Amino acid sequence: MIPPLAEHTGPRVAIVGRPNVGKSTLFNRMAGRRLAIVEDQPGVTRDWQEVPVSFWGSSFILMDTPGLDQQAQGLGHKIWEHTTDALGPADIFVMVVDARAGLLPEDWALAEWVRKTGRPTLLLANKCESRQGDEGFWEAYRLGLGEPVPIS
Repeated sequence: MIPPLAEHTGPRVAIVGRPNVGKSTLFNRMAGRRLAIVEDQPGVTRDWQEVPVSFWGSSFILMDTPGLDQQAQGLGHKIWEHTTDALGPADIFVMVVDARAGLLPEDWALAEWVRKTGRPTLLLANKCESRQGDEGFWEAYRLGLGEPVPIS
């Protein structure tokens, strides 16, 4: 785990979502280098990390998080508790959903948790590169987090 970057004064932007929606891929892309492990297998990312970035002319601390599932048991529940504690200093959430898979119960639970924080949230519907993501993109509106942004 990378310790918090106390010396950085910009906002903290936390990427959140259930396992395997593309959070770490987005993190690596925005960081400009491969810092997070990316695998097709769920549960590879088990801890959060952060890095200062400059993206589209703005500087901020970007946080990558493991897939969050509030209903998980055992290690999954410990990851939920540890990560939601680590998200305390986050100023903005970027919630990522998988448009091809559609919304799952984990997405709904996480969206509810994010709404309760009252923090600004950008909703990204990932995997929209084909028509397979169309239904999931439109379904993402139902999370109540604003207009989803389609990405690939």
